[in-house]
Amino acid sequence: MRLKPSSSRTAVRLTACGAVAAIVLAGTGPSAAQPEPALTSSADHRCGSRGSWEHPNADRHNTRRVRGPIDSTNVADLEVAWTVPIKAPTDRWPGSYATNPIVVDGVMYSQDLDSNVYAIDVRTGREVWTVMMGSYTNGPNGVAVSGGRVFGATLTDVFALDARTGRELWRRKITRNANEGIDMAPGVNNNTVYIATVPSLLHGGFGAGAVGVVWAIDARTGATRWTWDTVPRDLWGHPEINSGGGAWYPPSFDERGDLYLAVSNPGPFLGTEEYPWGSSRPGPNLYTNSIVKLDGRTGRLIWYRQELPHDIYDWDLQNSPILTTVGGRRVVLTSGKTGFVYMYDRDSGKRLWKTPVGRHNGHDDDNLLAMAGRFDELPSFPAELYPGVLGGVPAPGAVDRDTVYVAVNDLSATWTSQLPPPIFPSFSAGSGAVVALDLATGRARWTFSLDQSPYGGTTISNDLVFTTTFDGTIHAFNAKNGRLAWRVKLPGSTNSPVVISGDILLSASGWPQSAEERAEIVAYRLPSKRGGKGCS
Repeated sequence: MRLKPSSSRTAVRLTACGAVAAIVLAGTGPSAAQPEPALTSSADHRCGSRGSWEHPNADRHNTRRVRGPIDSTNVADLEVAWTVPIKAPTDRWPGSYATNPIVVDGVMYSQDLDSNVYAIDVRTGREVWTVMMGSYTNGPNGVAVSGGRVFGATLTDVFALDARTGRELWRRKITRNANEGIDMAPGVNNNTVYIATVPSLLHGGFGAGAVGVVWAIDARTGATRWTWDTVPRDLWGHPEINSGGGAWYPPSFDERGDLYLAVSNPGPFLGTEEYPWGSSRPGPNLYTNSIVKLDGRTGRLIWYRQELPHDIYDWDLQNSPILTTVGGRRVVLTSGKTGFVYMYDRDSGKRLWKTPVGRHNGHDDDNLLAMAGRFDELPSFPAELYPGVLGGVPAPGAVDRDTVYVAVNDLSATWTSQLPPPIFPSFSAGSGAVVALDLATGRARWTFSLDQSPYGGTTISNDLVFTTTFDGTIHAFNAKNGRLAWRVKLPGSTNSPVVISGDILLSASGWPQSAEERAEIVAYRLPSKRGGKGCS
């Protein structure tokens, strides 16, 4: 079914002091009568920002690490504080919700997979306002908050809302054709919104003709500052077949304002009957499956490192780069469905180490055989491959002072022809692990095996590492030794992450698998006077 772009008229439900008023606001431009707040941002810290989760991955460095009272001494005391129903339909892939909420000044802002935006009092669970967008995307989407504004996207448009009221301030379409879409939460830095398009597979096929483009947009007006194409516009000579690039997760930002972005895969994959093994797109297909560093002011490419030239198995290098330091050296890490974690020198782009995680069964270099035209050395069908199209590291990792933690999904894909296999033969058929890697060496410090697939990435609060598994379980591990510290069941199955703000832990059961399960955002809170030991 062809999806219609969102209307310029947006339904807003505003709740205040228990009174609910249903109003419809026409989309307003930057010339709105009310003065807008200055676009200032909170300072970032290695352990999060003032105890709140103020960016899609906690801070501008994407560390997914926060300070606050929740730690190993009190995690077992967490109890349900409130739940909020998710409004998007649950009977579509991949459910109704898959994002990181944002918590700013006591309000949780979030987005479901119909692009609807929620503002909820994080202490009480009371709805402040909800903007109904009605634009289906397969995510992971989400919002960013800065200077009193909420930034996000529908399948086709980028928008800004007033954080207090939900009133639309500006909106602009950035997709060029029906095969392009937006599936990511934006990043915001220096009064600029950074977001990218991707090939959209919602209409079937490979998204032919879709070019992933990075956009830098003025946060106040919605005007374009610059764009950068992640792949060439001619799509390696076959735009009627090929597609590629773009981003699934937001970039990180360094002290100069430069941004680091992981670029997703090329298409088609594997190929077509006429052009097998990606031969319609000869060569390495830059800048797919690359980490890139761009000048935040101009979009100029500073350096890139391509980890998987001529990808044929949909092994994106998609996760948000993480900025940190090791022994005084400024470094950046990333990971993805390739099933590897990588670390680079932040200034030069030199790779410092590369570590495989999860199950691999001998096909990591098939892309090089395909690029060289050595098709007779590639697998015969049917071929079961690890990682599968949702294997490897499907969601962002987290970092503390000396360790990076990733959630690994051991879910295979069985290829029977050049066309893709069913992407999810069974979403619950996989298993996985949380793996802790030494930042200095890339060697594993510990591994905790999981009997279900983890799709929500990892989150750190003090001496604990959190993840979720598809069966609806939240897990907490001791960061030093990997021992299980706590687990709890959500109201239903989940492919959502854990977010922590102060003494509150947020997650969601966004993809119910039975009538007994519920699609809800859930807040767990420590009982009063149960504070922990703060940021370690």
